[in-house]
Amino acid sequence: MSEELVRQVADWIRGAQCVVVLTGAGISTESGIPDFRGPQGVWTRNPGAERLATIDHYLSSREARVQAWRNRLESPIWRAEPNAGHYALVELERKGKLDTLITQNVDGLHQKAGSSPERVVEIHGTVHRYVCLQCGDGGPIEEVLERVRNGEEDPSCRRCGGILKSATISFGQNLVPEVLERCYRAAQRCDLFLAIGTSLVVYPAAYLPGTALENGARLVIINGEPTPYDDYAHAVLHERIGEVLPAIVERV
Repeated sequence: MSEELVRQVADWIRGAQCVVVLTGAGISTESGIPDFRGPQGVWTRNPGAERLATIDHYLSSREARVQAWRNRLESPIWRAEPNAGHYALVELERKGKLDTLITQNVDGLHQKAGSSPERVVEIHGTVHRYVCLQCGDGGPIEEVLERVRNGEEDPSCRRCGGILKSATISFGQNLVPEVLERCYRAAQRCDLFLAIGTSLVVYPAAYLPGTALENGARLVIINGEPTPYDDYAHAVLHERIGEVLPAIVERV
């Protein structure tokens, strides 16, 4: 870990008027939740698993839905606890240096760590709730998981009989326009943008660092693997997030 770079980033945060953070799967790997595109990622090791995250396949295949509900039931998300990276962002907020925390993650660990829900924007939704794809009814996903435990392989909506799904954004689904607009506004007004644990290849979230740069912000990337934005960033740290992020925040 470069002490000089850590101090430089801390200085930038200290002097910034508006800090916006984007987090991806990489911040939760140290909590035991596998990422998708890393060397040991879910889709790297099993390319066929990515198809389950496609909305058309989910809608057209009962087999896919049965597998998806089985996967949700067995997900490591339910056992995961926030790690040092999550808590460092809570501390950054406590120090008054965090405007908006945009996350591509659906695990809810930022809120569990203590980040203010009103500052967290879940751009890809949340696994902690379900939604009916026909009538829009929804609620805590535990209600549906209990039905799966009791033998319903592909539980349907009790209001209209429609297909149920976790309230997450699958490939082929549009993001919620109001959520996306809030993210772009945050990227436009910030003067420091931190991209943490994200490959920056999933759009439209991957547009956000570019939006920040276009509006004059500094860009700092903390990620285990290279990203398409590394050459444009003001600082890049290929370090363990749970080590380098607390070190930066401690110096703010």
